[in-house]
Amino acid sequence: MAPGNGEQPDSFGSRIRARRRELGLSLEELAQRTGLTASFLSLVERDMSNPSLESLRHIAEALGVPPFYFSQEADPAPPTLQNPVVRADQRIKITFPPGDVTSELLVPNLRNRLEVFITHVKPSAGNIARPPPLETEECLFVLKGKVRVVLNGQEYVLSEGDSIYIHGRLLGEISAIEEETIFLSAITPPIF
Repeated sequence: MAPGNGEQPDSFGSRIRARRRELGLSLEELAQRTGLTASFLSLVERDMSNPSLESLRHIAEALGVPPFYFSQEADPAPPTLQNPVVRADQRIKITFPPGDVTSELLVPNLRNRLEVFITHVKPSAGNIARPPPLETEECLFVLKGKVRVVLNGQEYVLSEGDSIYIHGRLLGEISAIEEETIFLSAITPPIF
């Protein structure tokens, strides 16, 4: 897609616009689906405003894609022909505005049955858990810091080296405690 109005090729906003147009949606229709205003969505598409983590999730859900969709390059190779190695400096990375949550994809893409990523969360992010749109299974492993996980109303505090098995529909909260927390997560099927 050729950039217009000063937008960068393959920018975050241009990918949102491209997906919206691919689905044949107007800004007003996307606004109705997301609960956001059409003027705000226009600013996001033109890279003049950054959506919050919550807004990005609403946009992604309305467009039927995971949030990572807006940050990754299209990979035309069939999964069987793709390079299975993901180099540390070539990970697909997304930082959710205002910058207190960053996730890096550790698998080549999201077209397979397993999603693995590392997430850096600052305590200022609050609760980053959202109910998945379908039943999932996840293992979360804490690499640094402390994380609070609430499953089915039960609170668990995990420290470095701890892990937890999560049934997605039971997840109520994931939040960093006291300091930046880094955790590795493996989910099936992919929802991010």
